[in-house]
Amino acid sequence: MPAHNPPMYLELSFDLGAVDSQAAEGACWACGASALTFVDARDDAVNHPTKSGPTCEANSSPLDNTPYFVGTPVLEPAPGEFRLWPRTRLRCLFAGECDAPAIARALGAALGLDPMSIEVRAVADRVWEREWLEHFHAMRFGHRLWICPRHERVGAPGAVVVALDPGLAFGTGTHPSTALCLTWLDAHLAVGARVIDYGCGSGVLALAAAKLGAGEVHCFDIDPQALCAARENAAANRVTREVQVHEHAGTLPPAADVVLANILSGPLCALAPRFASLLRPGGEIVLAGLMQHEVEDVTGAYAPCFDVAPFGESDGWVGLAGRRH
Repeated sequence: MPAHNPPMYLELSFDLGAVDSQAAEGACWACGASALTFVDARDDAVNHPTKSGPTCEANSSPLDNTPYFVGTPVLEPAPGEFRLWPRTRLRCLFAGECDAPAIARALGAALGLDPMSIEVRAVADRVWEREWLEHFHAMRFGHRLWICPRHERVGAPGAVVVALDPGLAFGTGTHPSTALCLTWLDAHLAVGARVIDYGCGSGVLALAAAKLGAGEVHCFDIDPQALCAARENAAANRVTREVQVHEHAGTLPPAADVVLANILSGPLCALAPRFASLLRPGGEIVLAGLMQHEVEDVTGAYAPCFDVAPFGESDGWVGLAGRRH
């Protein structure tokens, strides 16, 4: 009996550039796409040059046309505006028997793109969530802190363990910017501190802070999926008393000892005055989600109220930390 090959899809992908995201999405659905994924092209190029997994997926369907994005800047968009990265790449899955060159030509004509700039590759039909779990194992950050999937156990003496499974909300510790923040927390967080995790995603930084002894941790994100994930993860790690999830930034308390923000350089710069209002004098700020060439702009934005400097670098991503004047 001949071996059964798994059904294949064809993935067509391209950078949006100046193309309107809604127009691109509509054109892809019109061409028969089965699924769409918006990703940060910069992150994709640095960390996953060939991977086609569920990273920062846009949960979208032709029925509602309302994608929401995870791991994006925590700035309130204008009405009807989608929150995207400075460089966004769109991946589209089509049935394996489709005419990829014809689709590329149709997309090019509809969106003003060179069809040759649209990449095409075969993708096996797989259960991405299970596949991701197979490759996600316990990871140590610093000396004590571990992030691991819920089905694994860590036996290291003195281990502080955050149990976390990958999901739709951004943040499991695998991204370099998240890893930088986790390592900082392991080394520097004071027991009993009041911590704010601004742009919390899955809540991984908040959970780590709570497990490391923070007295109270406040999370905020404008992505509803992130808030849901943060609440679920706090419950799974039994830190619901320490971790409070906020739906509105205005409810975050002042006089924090530590503010964590693992977002992008543009929002980091824009939020400098807001973070200054949330921190007590002498409080610590930890910033991540920026790359080496963005350090000067971000440090300049924080100079009026903070002394910040790089504390670590990984795969081109940089972490900044410092104190409020």
